[in-house]
Amino acid sequence: MPDADAITNLEQLKGPALARLLEWNPGAVQGAKFQHDELSVYIDRAFIRDACSLLKNDPALQFTFLSDITCVDWYPNEPRFEVVYHLLAMARKKRLRLKVKLAGNDPHLESITSVWPGANFFEREVYDLFGVRFSGHPNLRRILMPEDWEGHPLRKDYPVEGYR
Repeated sequence: MPDADAITNLEQLKGPALARLLEWNPGAVQGAKFQHDELSVYIDRAFIRDACSLLKNDPALQFTFLSDITCVDWYPNEPRFEVVYHLLAMARKKRLRLKVKLAGNDPHLESITSVWPGANFFEREVYDLFGVRFSGHPNLRRILMPEDWEGHPLRKDYPVEGYR
């Protein structure tokens, strides 16, 4: 669940994307906030692929471009990880940020490569550097670090000089 100060009254933020997500499945939306002139919507991890599919395919929204997937490690806080999806509706010139919180002892969620094939390399990078697993990914393996590398170097508890 997002931090209490990060959640804003959903009625105040209700734009077309948030309104459509709430209409589709209110249980999938865990919260929302408006920051840096962009809307961030917290999605329950069980619904991330379906939410992305809805946002991409809805003719009124058309978030057809996935510009990035990244991750934030909030160690030692729980939930530890926050996977962040940056979406763009080019025709409407609108941006949307989706966020999924993941516990440190269970960092996995469903792959969205079936929605945006370009998510392949973004998900591999998040897996490689943070250790977040994406179920259903067609080729989830390291992309930046050597295959025999131990650990995930962007985790905050990773030793500065690596494992010895």
